[in-house]
Amino acid sequence: MGNVKLLNASIDNLSMPELLENLNQGVVYTPNVDHLVKLQTDREFFEAYKAADFKTCDSKVLFYVSKFIGSPIREKISGSDLFPAFYCHHKNNLDIKIFLLGAREGVAAEAQRRINARVGRPIIVGAHSPSFGFEKNEEECHQLIKLVNESGATVLALGVGAPKQEKFIHRYRESFEHVKIFMAIGATIDFEAGNVARAPKWISELGLEWLYRLVSEPRRLWKRYLVEGPTFFWFVLLQILNLYTDPFASEEASSDKSATYKSMAKVLDA
Repeated sequence: MGNVKLLNASIDNLSMPELLENLNQGVVYTPNVDHLVKLQTDREFFEAYKAADFKTCDSKVLFYVSKFIGSPIREKISGSDLFPAFYCHHKNNLDIKIFLLGAREGVAAEAQRRINARVGRPIIVGAHSPSFGFEKNEEECHQLIKLVNESGATVLALGVGAPKQEKFIHRYRESFEHVKIFMAIGATIDFEAGNVARAPKWISELGLEWLYRLVSEPRRLWKRYLVEGPTFFWFVLLQILNLYTDPFASEEASSDKSATYKSMAKVLDA
């Protein structure tokens, strides 16, 4: 399995069938433009990414950029495509028992009901919507871990947005007793519950899903797409010109970066 280097992220260059065949254990993240920009300024997020076992392309933008730089990614594998493919692939595998963690109150439970009906067995053994800011409450985090452990789940599908979901998995991975597969799936639980509509496939294939989502949720997503998008292309230009430097490549990097990185960090943290 090869990989494609985009900025300071390494994306696995594999197809959906190959991923499903090899995904017997480990952590799966699905990098997109938003992730790659955050990886320039957030060390904890960067460390979580480094420790992941699978990183698949969750963006047609990344897909097209990889072709432009001469290292084409074979297939876009977003979390919202991977997760249903995963549970359908394992519908007769009784060792696969999934816990859904994320989305607003009641949404994960509705996703559980729909998925189990689709699969024809209770493949989703538990569902819970954590409180807003749960990741800052250690007591609640441990309660969530206990809930998952008591369910007997062997797969944790966490959909609370980046970088919270990746940091949570990285921080608490060893505390889960039965979980062998961890999947950070973003808004997928909302999609599975029918709570949020996905972009039509033709829009996604054109690389315009970001625009569809921006129009659908402008107040929540304007910064991600209108600020982080241009920032990403600036970093890609630096990579093409061989001027890009991984901000976490050395211990001294964080205090010795150029004004460009520092100003970008201020914008993103504003």
